[in-house]
Amino acid sequence: MYGYVARQPIFNSHRETIGYELLFRDGEANAFPNINDDEATSKLLLQQHLMLGVEKITANKLAFINFSEETLLHHFPTSIKPESMVIEVLETVPASDELLHTLKTLKSKGYQLALDDHDFDEKWDAFLPYITYLKIDIQQFNLMQISRYLRRIAQYSLILLAERVETAEQFEQLKLLGFSLFQGYFFAKPEMLKHKQIGGNKANLLALMAEASAEKLNFDQLANICQLDLGLSYKLLRFINQAGSNLTKPISSLKHAMVYMGETELKKFIALLALANLQGNTANELIMQSLVRAKFCDALAQHLGLPTNPPSAFLTGLFSNVHLIVEQSQAELLALLPLLPAVKQALLERVGPLGHCLKLTEAFEQADWLATDQLSASFSDDLELARLYLNAVSWAEQTLAGKS
Repeated sequence: MYGYVARQPIFNSHRETIGYELLFRDGEANAFPNINDDEATSKLLLQQHLMLGVEKITANKLAFINFSEETLLHHFPTSIKPESMVIEVLETVPASDELLHTLKTLKSKGYQLALDDHDFDEKWDAFLPYITYLKIDIQQFNLMQISRYLRRIAQYSLILLAERVETAEQFEQLKLLGFSLFQGYFFAKPEMLKHKQIGGNKANLLALMAEASAEKLNFDQLANICQLDLGLSYKLLRFINQAGSNLTKPISSLKHAMVYMGETELKKFIALLALANLQGNTANELIMQSLVRAKFCDALAQHLGLPTNPPSAFLTGLFSNVHLIVEQSQAELLALLPLLPAVKQALLERVGPLGHCLKLTEAFEQADWLATDQLSASFSDDLELARLYLNAVSWAEQTLAGKS
Protein backbone atom coordinates (compact mmCIF):
# COMPACT_ATOMS: atom_id res chain seq x y z
CA MET A 1 0.00 0.00 0.00
CA TYR A 2 1.41 3.38 -0.97
CA GLY A 3 0.76 7.02 -0.12
CA TYR A 4 0.99 9.76 -2.73
CA VAL A 5 1.59 13.48 -2.57
CA ALA A 6 2.30 16.11 -5.20
CA ARG A 7 4.50 19.06 -4.36
CA GLN A 8 4.62 22.25 -6.39
CA PRO A 9 7.60 24.52 -5.74
CA ILE A 10 7.24 28.16 -4.73
CA PHE A 11 9.96 30.51 -5.98
CA ASN A 12 11.26 33.92 -5.02
CA SER A 13 12.04 36.66 -7.55
CA HIS A 14 15.47 35.10 -8.16
CA ARG A 15 13.78 31.79 -9.07
CA GLU A 16 15.10 30.12 -5.93
CA THR A 17 12.84 27.53 -4.26
CA ILE A 18 11.69 28.70 -0.83
CA GLY A 19 9.05 26.04 -0.21
CA TYR A 20 6.48 23.67 -1.67
CA GLU A 21 2.72 23.53 -1.72
CA LEU A 22 1.71 19.97 -0.82
CA LEU A 23 -1.24 18.54 -2.74
CA PHE A 24 -3.04 15.34 -1.77
CA ARG A 25 -3.18 12.53 -4.35
CA ASP A 26 -4.62 9.03 -4.10
CA GLY A 27 -2.77 7.47 -7.03
CA GLU A 28 -0.11 8.03 -9.66
CA ALA A 29 -2.38 10.03 -11.99
CA ASN A 30 -1.23 13.34 -10.34
CA ALA A 31 -4.79 14.68 -10.20
CA PHE A 32 -6.88 15.76 -7.22
CA PRO A 33 -9.19 12.86 -6.26
CA ASN A 34 -12.96 13.10 -6.06
CA ILE A 35 -13.14 13.69 -2.28
CA ASN A 36 -14.04 16.68 -0.12
CA ASP A 37 -11.54 19.17 1.28
CA ASP A 38 -11.77 17.85 4.86
CA GLU A 39 -10.89 14.32 3.79
CA ALA A 40 -8.06 15.50 1.55
CA THR A 41 -6.44 17.52 4.34
CA SER A 42 -6.83 14.73 6.89
CA LYS A 43 -5.30 12.13 4.57
CA LEU A 44 -2.45 14.42 3.62
CA LEU A 45 -1.57 14.98 7.28
CA LEU A 46 -1.90 11.31 8.25
CA GLN A 47 -0.19 9.71 5.28
CA GLN A 48 2.52 12.27 4.61
CA HIS A 49 3.35 14.11 7.82
CA LEU A 50 2.76 11.46 10.48
CA MET A 51 4.29 8.64 8.48
CA LEU A 52 6.98 10.31 6.39
CA GLY A 53 7.48 13.78 7.83
CA VAL A 54 6.68 17.07 6.12
CA GLU A 55 10.28 18.20 6.53
CA LYS A 56 11.51 15.29 4.44
CA ILE A 57 9.00 15.91 1.64
CA THR A 58 10.02 19.57 1.39
CA ALA A 59 13.77 19.05 1.95
CA ASN A 60 13.46 21.22 5.10
CA LYS A 61 11.91 24.10 3.17
CA LEU A 62 8.50 25.58 4.01
CA ALA A 63 5.45 23.39 3.47
CA PHE A 64 2.35 25.27 2.28
CA ILE A 65 -0.63 23.08 3.24
CA ASN A 66 -4.31 23.73 2.45
CA PHE A 67 -6.70 23.47 5.38
CA SER A 68 -10.47 23.23 5.16
CA GLU A 69 -12.86 24.77 7.69
CA GLU A 70 -13.29 21.58 9.74
CA THR A 71 -9.57 20.85 10.02
CA LEU A 72 -8.81 24.46 10.99
CA LEU A 73 -11.46 24.73 13.69
CA HIS A 74 -10.27 21.45 15.22
CA HIS A 75 -6.67 22.70 15.25
CA PHE A 76 -5.29 19.97 13.01
CA PRO A 77 -2.36 22.20 11.95
CA THR A 78 -0.82 22.01 15.43
CA SER A 79 0.39 18.46 14.70
CA ILE A 80 3.18 20.08 12.64
CA LYS A 81 5.89 22.37 14.00
CA PRO A 82 5.24 26.07 13.22
CA GLU A 83 8.65 26.60 11.66
CA SER A 84 7.99 23.85 9.11
CA MET A 85 4.79 25.05 7.52
CA VAL A 86 2.46 27.76 6.28
CA ILE A 87 -1.25 27.22 6.96
CA GLU A 88 -3.27 27.99 3.83
CA VAL A 89 -6.92 28.88 4.46
CA LEU A 90 -8.83 27.48 1.52
CA GLU A 91 -11.00 29.89 -0.45
CA THR A 92 -14.05 27.70 0.37
CA VAL A 93 -13.74 28.43 4.12
CA PRO A 94 -16.42 30.90 5.36
CA ALA A 95 -15.08 34.11 6.96
CA SER A 96 -16.64 33.57 10.40
CA ASP A 97 -15.90 34.91 13.87
CA GLU A 98 -14.95 31.39 14.93
CA LEU A 99 -12.41 31.18 12.10
CA LEU A 100 -10.96 34.58 13.05
CA HIS A 101 -10.53 33.41 16.66
CA THR A 102 -8.85 30.19 15.48
CA LEU A 103 -6.42 32.05 13.23
CA LYS A 104 -5.53 34.47 16.01
CA THR A 105 -4.76 31.48 18.24
CA LEU A 106 -2.62 29.79 15.58
CA LYS A 107 -0.78 33.06 14.92
CA SER A 108 -0.03 33.41 18.66
CA LYS A 109 1.51 29.92 18.60
CA GLY A 110 3.98 30.96 15.91
CA TYR A 111 2.22 29.68 12.78
CA GLN A 112 2.37 31.62 9.52
CA LEU A 113 -0.98 31.99 7.78
CA ALA A 114 -1.93 32.39 4.12
CA LEU A 115 -5.21 33.19 2.40
CA ASP A 116 -5.42 30.92 -0.63
CA ASP A 117 -6.98 32.11 -3.92
CA HIS A 118 -7.82 35.43 -2.28
CA ASP A 119 -10.98 36.99 -3.76
CA PHE A 120 -10.48 40.66 -2.66
CA ASP A 121 -13.74 40.60 -0.67
CA GLU A 122 -13.91 43.12 2.20
CA LYS A 123 -15.12 40.38 4.55
CA TRP A 124 -11.45 39.30 4.84
CA ASP A 125 -10.16 42.72 5.95
CA ALA A 126 -10.46 41.80 9.64
CA PHE A 127 -8.22 38.79 9.00
CA LEU A 128 -5.40 40.62 7.23
CA PRO A 129 -3.52 41.73 10.39
CA TYR A 130 -2.90 38.04 11.15
CA ILE A 131 -2.00 36.95 7.63
CA THR A 132 1.57 36.57 6.40
CA TYR A 133 1.04 35.40 2.82
CA LEU A 134 -1.63 36.56 0.40
CA LYS A 135 -2.01 34.12 -2.50
CA ILE A 136 -3.65 35.56 -5.60
CA ASP A 137 -4.65 33.52 -8.65
CA ILE A 138 -3.60 35.85 -11.49
CA GLN A 139 -5.84 34.01 -13.94
CA GLN A 140 -8.91 35.23 -12.02
CA PHE A 141 -8.08 38.95 -12.09
CA ASN A 142 -6.39 41.30 -14.56
CA LEU A 143 -3.41 43.39 -13.55
CA MET A 144 -5.53 46.54 -13.11
CA GLN A 145 -7.87 44.80 -10.66
CA ILE A 146 -4.91 43.39 -8.71
CA SER A 147 -3.16 46.76 -8.59
CA ARG A 148 -6.29 48.55 -7.36
CA TYR A 149 -6.85 46.03 -4.60
CA LEU A 150 -3.22 46.10 -3.45
CA ARG A 151 -3.41 49.87 -3.07
CA ARG A 152 -6.49 49.48 -0.86
CA ILE A 153 -4.71 47.09 1.54
CA ALA A 154 -1.29 48.74 1.38
CA GLN A 155 -1.26 49.37 5.16
CA TYR A 156 -0.92 45.65 5.89
CA SER A 157 2.48 43.96 5.93
CA LEU A 158 1.80 41.06 3.56
CA ILE A 159 4.00 38.83 1.44
CA LEU A 160 2.36 38.59 -1.99
CA LEU A 161 2.39 35.21 -3.71
CA ALA A 162 1.22 34.95 -7.33
CA GLU A 163 -0.39 31.65 -8.36
CA ARG A 164 -0.74 30.20 -11.87
CA VAL A 165 2.05 32.26 -13.42
CA GLU A 166 2.43 30.90 -16.95
CA THR A 167 4.64 33.33 -18.89
CA ALA A 168 7.85 35.32 -18.45
CA GLU A 169 5.92 38.51 -19.17
CA GLN A 170 3.52 37.85 -16.28
CA PHE A 171 6.47 37.13 -14.00
CA GLU A 172 8.09 40.51 -14.76
CA GLN A 173 4.84 42.48 -14.47
CA LEU A 174 3.98 40.89 -11.13
CA LYS A 175 7.38 41.75 -9.71
CA LEU A 176 6.68 45.40 -10.52
CA LEU A 177 3.36 45.16 -8.64
CA GLY A 178 5.17 44.03 -5.49
CA PHE A 179 4.88 40.24 -5.68
CA SER A 180 7.90 38.48 -4.19
CA LEU A 181 6.83 34.82 -4.43
CA PHE A 182 5.62 32.91 -7.47
CA GLN A 183 4.02 29.59 -8.35
CA GLY A 184 2.87 28.20 -11.67
CA TYR A 185 3.62 26.16 -14.77
CA PHE A 186 6.08 28.83 -15.97
CA PHE A 187 8.35 27.62 -13.18
CA ALA A 188 7.40 24.00 -12.53
CA LYS A 189 4.44 21.62 -12.59
CA PRO A 190 3.52 19.62 -9.47
CA GLU A 191 5.92 16.73 -8.90
CA MET A 192 4.61 13.37 -7.71
CA LEU A 193 6.16 11.61 -4.71
CA LYS A 194 5.32 8.05 -3.72
CA HIS A 195 6.24 6.18 -0.53
CA LYS A 196 5.40 3.07 1.39
CA GLN A 197 2.43 3.97 3.55
CA ILE A 198 1.60 2.90 7.07
CA GLY A 199 -2.16 2.59 7.47
CA GLY A 200 -4.16 4.72 9.84
CA ASN A 201 -4.59 1.89 12.34
CA LYS A 202 -0.83 1.31 12.51
CA ALA A 203 -0.29 5.04 12.97
CA ASN A 204 -2.53 4.91 16.06
CA LEU A 205 -0.65 1.91 17.40
CA LEU A 206 2.75 3.57 16.95
CA ALA A 207 1.41 6.65 18.72
CA LEU A 208 0.20 4.41 21.54
CA MET A 209 3.61 2.73 21.88
CA ALA A 210 5.36 6.09 21.93
CA GLU A 211 3.00 7.39 24.63
CA ALA A 212 4.02 4.44 26.79
CA SER A 213 7.59 5.77 26.90
CA ALA A 214 6.65 9.15 28.38
CA GLU A 215 7.96 10.15 31.80
CA LYS A 216 4.38 10.83 32.93
CA LEU A 217 1.36 9.34 31.25
CA ASN A 218 -1.28 11.56 29.72
CA PHE A 219 -4.35 9.45 30.46
CA ASP A 220 -6.65 11.60 28.36
CA GLN A 221 -4.34 11.28 25.35
CA LEU A 222 -4.06 7.51 25.78
CA ALA A 223 -7.81 7.11 26.10
CA ASN A 224 -8.34 9.19 22.95
CA ILE A 225 -5.94 6.99 20.97
CA CYS A 226 -7.51 3.77 22.26
CA GLN A 227 -11.00 4.98 21.43
CA LEU A 228 -10.01 5.13 17.77
CA ASP A 229 -9.75 1.33 17.81
CA LEU A 230 -12.63 -0.63 19.31
CA GLY A 231 -10.56 -3.81 19.40
CA LEU A 232 -7.86 -2.15 21.49
CA SER A 233 -10.41 -0.71 23.88
CA TYR A 234 -12.06 -4.09 24.37
CA LYS A 235 -8.75 -5.89 24.98
CA LEU A 236 -7.60 -3.27 27.47
CA LEU A 237 -10.82 -3.46 29.48
CA ARG A 238 -10.89 -7.26 29.36
CA PHE A 239 -7.31 -7.49 30.58
CA ILE A 240 -7.87 -5.10 33.49
CA ASN A 241 -11.13 -6.70 34.58
CA GLN A 242 -9.38 -10.09 34.61
CA ALA A 243 -6.37 -8.73 36.49
CA GLY A 244 -8.53 -6.87 39.03
CA SER A 245 -10.48 -9.78 40.43
CA ASN A 246 -10.80 -7.98 43.80
CA LEU A 247 -12.61 -5.01 42.27
CA THR A 248 -16.01 -4.26 43.78
CA LYS A 249 -17.41 -3.64 40.31
CA PRO A 250 -16.13 -4.02 36.74
CA ILE A 251 -14.29 -1.16 35.08
CA SER A 252 -15.99 0.28 32.02
CA SER A 253 -14.11 3.56 31.46
CA LEU A 254 -10.78 3.47 29.62
CA LYS A 255 -9.36 6.28 31.71
CA HIS A 256 -10.54 4.62 34.94
CA ALA A 257 -8.97 1.38 33.78
CA MET A 258 -5.64 3.04 33.05
CA VAL A 259 -5.51 4.82 36.41
CA TYR A 260 -6.33 1.57 38.21
CA MET A 261 -3.46 -0.38 36.62
CA GLY A 262 -0.74 2.00 37.71
CA GLU A 263 1.72 3.70 35.40
CA THR A 264 4.57 1.17 35.19
CA GLU A 265 2.48 -1.89 34.38
CA LEU A 266 0.14 0.12 32.18
CA LYS A 267 3.06 1.37 30.08
CA LYS A 268 4.28 -2.18 29.50
CA PHE A 269 0.83 -3.48 28.71
CA ILE A 270 0.04 -0.65 26.28
CA ALA A 271 3.27 -1.24 24.39
CA LEU A 272 2.65 -4.99 24.22
CA LEU A 273 -0.94 -4.60 23.10
CA ALA A 274 0.06 -2.14 20.40
CA LEU A 275 2.87 -4.35 19.12
CA ALA A 276 0.62 -7.41 18.96
CA ASN A 277 -1.96 -5.48 16.94
CA LEU A 278 0.72 -3.85 14.80
CA GLN A 279 1.73 -7.29 13.61
CA GLY A 280 -0.61 -7.64 10.63
CA ASN A 281 0.86 -10.27 8.29
CA THR A 282 4.27 -10.25 9.98
CA ALA A 283 5.62 -13.67 10.95
CA ASN A 284 5.13 -14.49 14.62
CA GLU A 285 8.89 -14.99 14.96
CA LEU A 286 9.60 -11.27 14.61
CA ILE A 287 7.01 -10.45 17.27
CA MET A 288 8.31 -13.25 19.46
CA GLN A 289 11.86 -11.91 19.28
CA SER A 290 10.63 -8.42 20.20
CA LEU A 291 8.82 -9.72 23.28
CA VAL A 292 11.79 -11.80 24.43
CA ARG A 293 14.10 -8.82 23.99
CA ALA A 294 11.71 -6.58 25.93
CA LYS A 295 11.51 -8.92 28.93
CA PHE A 296 15.24 -9.77 28.87
CA CYS A 297 16.31 -6.12 28.62
CA ASP A 298 13.94 -5.30 31.47
CA ALA A 299 15.53 -7.97 33.66
CA LEU A 300 19.03 -6.75 32.80
CA ALA A 301 18.06 -3.18 33.65
CA GLN A 302 16.88 -4.29 37.09
CA HIS A 303 20.33 -5.80 37.74
CA LEU A 304 21.91 -2.48 36.73
CA GLY A 305 19.55 -0.61 39.03
CA LEU A 306 18.01 1.44 36.22
CA PRO A 307 14.69 3.24 36.90
CA THR A 308 11.60 1.15 36.20
CA ASN A 309 9.29 4.06 35.34
CA PRO A 310 9.17 4.69 32.47
CA PRO A 311 10.14 1.08 31.62
CA SER A 312 12.77 2.27 29.12
CA ALA A 313 14.71 -0.99 28.90
CA PHE A 314 11.51 -2.94 28.26
CA LEU A 315 10.53 -0.49 25.51
CA THR A 316 14.02 -0.53 23.99
CA GLY A 317 13.79 -4.28 23.46
CA LEU A 318 10.20 -4.06 22.28
CA PHE A 319 10.96 -1.32 19.74
CA SER A 320 14.05 -3.04 18.34
CA ASN A 321 12.09 -4.73 15.53
CA VAL A 322 9.26 -2.27 14.91
CA HIS A 323 10.94 -0.78 11.83
CA LEU A 324 11.04 -4.27 10.29
CA ILE A 325 7.39 -4.87 11.09
CA VAL A 326 6.19 -1.65 9.41
CA GLU A 327 8.85 -1.85 6.66
CA GLN A 328 10.39 1.56 7.22
CA SER A 329 13.88 2.85 7.95
CA GLN A 330 14.52 2.75 11.69
CA ALA A 331 16.01 6.26 11.73
CA GLU A 332 13.03 7.69 9.83
CA LEU A 333 10.52 5.90 12.04
CA LEU A 334 12.14 6.98 15.30
CA ALA A 335 12.39 10.58 14.08
CA LEU A 336 8.58 10.66 13.94
CA LEU A 337 8.01 9.23 17.43
CA PRO A 338 8.34 11.15 20.71
CA LEU A 339 10.42 8.46 22.41
CA LEU A 340 12.85 9.31 25.19
CA PRO A 341 16.28 10.30 23.79
CA ALA A 342 17.96 7.47 25.72
CA VAL A 343 15.72 4.90 24.02
CA LYS A 344 16.39 6.36 20.56
CA GLN A 345 20.15 6.40 21.17
CA ALA A 346 20.07 2.80 22.35
CA LEU A 347 18.18 1.68 19.24
CA LEU A 348 20.17 3.69 16.71
CA GLU A 349 23.67 3.68 18.21
CA ARG A 350 23.63 0.97 20.91
CA VAL A 351 25.03 3.48 23.43
CA GLY A 352 24.28 4.20 27.08
CA PRO A 353 23.02 1.71 29.67
CA LEU A 354 19.99 0.84 27.53
CA GLY A 355 22.19 0.29 24.47
CA HIS A 356 24.41 -1.93 26.61
CA CYS A 357 21.41 -4.05 27.63
CA LEU A 358 20.31 -4.37 24.00
CA LYS A 359 23.80 -5.33 22.81
CA LEU A 360 24.04 -8.01 25.48
CA THR A 361 20.58 -9.30 24.53
CA GLU A 362 21.55 -9.55 20.85
CA ALA A 363 24.87 -11.24 21.66
CA PHE A 364 23.14 -13.83 23.84
CA GLU A 365 20.40 -14.62 21.30
CA GLN A 366 23.07 -15.03 18.59
CA ALA A 367 25.16 -17.33 20.84
CA ASP A 368 28.14 -14.96 20.56
CA TRP A 369 29.67 -16.10 23.85
CA LEU A 370 32.80 -13.98 23.63
CA ALA A 371 30.76 -10.77 23.26
CA THR A 372 28.33 -12.04 25.91
CA ASP A 373 31.13 -12.49 28.45
CA GLN A 374 32.59 -9.06 27.69
CA LEU A 375 29.24 -7.28 27.90
CA SER A 376 28.12 -9.07 31.07
CA ALA A 377 31.33 -8.25 32.94
CA SER A 378 29.83 -4.99 34.21
CA PHE A 379 26.96 -6.83 35.92
CA SER A 380 26.95 -8.37 39.37
CA ASP A 381 28.28 -11.90 39.87
CA ASP A 382 24.83 -13.32 40.57
CA LEU A 383 23.58 -12.54 37.04
CA GLU A 384 22.13 -15.77 35.61
CA LEU A 385 21.74 -14.98 31.91
CA ALA A 386 20.43 -18.39 30.90
CA ARG A 387 17.72 -18.35 33.54
CA LEU A 388 16.69 -14.78 32.72
CA TYR A 389 16.55 -15.58 29.01
CA LEU A 390 14.48 -18.73 29.51
CA ASN A 391 12.10 -16.75 31.71
CA ALA A 392 11.82 -14.15 28.96
CA VAL A 393 11.08 -16.81 26.34
CA SER A 394 8.44 -18.42 28.56
CA TRP A 395 6.80 -15.05 29.25
CA ALA A 396 6.82 -14.16 25.55
CA GLU A 397 5.20 -17.47 24.60
CA GLN A 398 2.44 -16.97 27.18
CA THR A 399 1.90 -13.38 26.05
CA LEU A 400 1.60 -14.38 22.40
CA ALA A 401 -0.76 -17.22 23.25
CA GLY A 402 -3.09 -14.87 25.14
CA LYS A 403 -2.88 -11.70 23.02
CA SER A 404 -6.02 -12.41 21.00
